[in-house]
Amino acid sequence: MPQFVVIARDAKDEGALARRLEVREAHIALCDSALERGEQIYGAALLNDEGNMCGSVMVFEMDSRAALDEYLKKEPYVQNKVWGEIEIIACKTGPSFLKALCGG
Repeated sequence: MPQFVVIARDAKDEGALARRLEVREAHIALCDSALERGEQIYGAALLNDEGNMCGSVMVFEMDSRAALDEYLKKEPYVQNKVWGEIEIIACKTGPSFLKALCGG
């Protein structure tokens, strides 16, 4: 099944961090459900020099790029304009990391 790394950088306006914090629980809930379905392998918040969240990195295993695009349409950080720039790159997670992260 195809895998993708999503690198999303927060918008640059002053309200981006506040928007992120407002919808963070909804974002985490969506990630939790993707993890339970086996669609999300990993996720991490990016931090700026001050230690504030300023973006996200996530690795997905989806049926297709189109399936990932549909998922992202529901992503609270997309819907609430937290992320200003999203880069999606096809990838392949190494078997050692899959074993460590997913138990197989």
